[in-house]
Formats: sequence, structure tokens, C-alpha cells
Amino acid sequence: MSKFFIALLFSTLGALTTSSSFAQTPDPKIEWATKVVALQQGPELDRLVAQLTESAVQDLVNNWGPKLDAGVPKARLAKATEEMNLELKKYAEDTQKVIAAKVGGVSSSAMVAAYVERFTLDELKQIAGFFEAPAIKKYQAQAPELGNLFVQKLLEAARPEVVARAGQFNEVATKIVGTPAPAGAGSAPGKAPARK
Repeated sequence: MSKFFIALLFSTLGALTTSSSFAQTPDPKIEWATKVVALQQGPELDRLVAQLTESAVQDLVNNWGPKLDAGVPKARLAKATEEMNLELKKYAEDTQKVIAAKVGGVSSSAMVAAYVERFTLDELKQIAGFFEAPAIKKYQAQAPELGNLFVQKLLEAARPEVVARAGQFNEVATKIVGTPAPAGAGSAPGKAPARK
């Protein structure tokens, strides 16, 4: 009787294993969505990680720059600035690593599901084909240089008018604020300048 029970147990386990293997057959739509997400991870993604890192660093600079200037004696300012820059560099390196490390998890947890939800299997195959096309791969490789060229030409084209507008702003701002007094001139420290 116990041999029969053991044989029955093994046959039941075998059936369960077979059915669970069958139930875990990957969804082709998920496979294609995963492929599309992976194909999109290239130079643009690296630039995005760099931009997000720059933004995080800039937030710290905006916060601590004025505090550094206002709170550190001039005799120690150069040394403090050097120390702060070293810390910012470490922060930037760490932040870039953290963001880059999260790319894979976010891609598989959020982006694959978003593609599965929004596209049919046939559309996912077409998108993958698009990203695998040699012309698109060449475009992706050239995109950073083309983007830099565009920005450079745009700045060159806009510079004269932007500089002229900045001059107009400076004239109006000087009228609003007044001409700043030379250092050491004017009222005593802690007192507001006399109004005329």
C-alpha cells in the first residue's frame, strides 16, 4: 500500500510540475515588449542618466553656492570651494551609478508592462524591427553629435539677439535697483543706505 501511495505521489508531482511548466510559458507579447525596451537602451538613455545626474548636482550647487559665499570667510573661501567641488564630484559619480543601476529594474517593472498594455504583439514586432534596422542603429550612433551640432548652431543664431536683450534687461534692472555702491563705500555695515 505504501508503494502505491509513493507512486501516486510521484505521478501527481510530475503532473503538477508539467502543468506548472506549461502555465509558465512566456507570453510572446511580454517577450517582444522586453526586447523593444532593451533595444531603446542606448546612447539616449546614457544621456538621460547624465542629465538627471546633472540636475541633482545643480540642485545642490544652487542650495550650497550662496551659503558657501555668505558663510565662509574670504581667507578660507578658495579651500572651502575646492573641498565642496570634490564632494560634488563624489556625489555626481555616486548619483550617476545609482540612477544607472535603477534603469534595468524600472525598464522591466514599469516599461515592459506599459508597452504590453499599449501595443499589440504585431505592433511590438514592428517597433523591434524599426530599432533593429541598420539605418536606425546608425542614426542612434550619430544622434549625440547631431544633437550637439543643432544646439551649437541654435546658440550661434540666437546669440546676437539674446545678448542685445540681456543688455536691455541690464539697463532696466540698473534703473530699478540703482547703481551698486563700490565696496566699502556708503553706509556702515548693518545699516540700510539712505534714500534720496
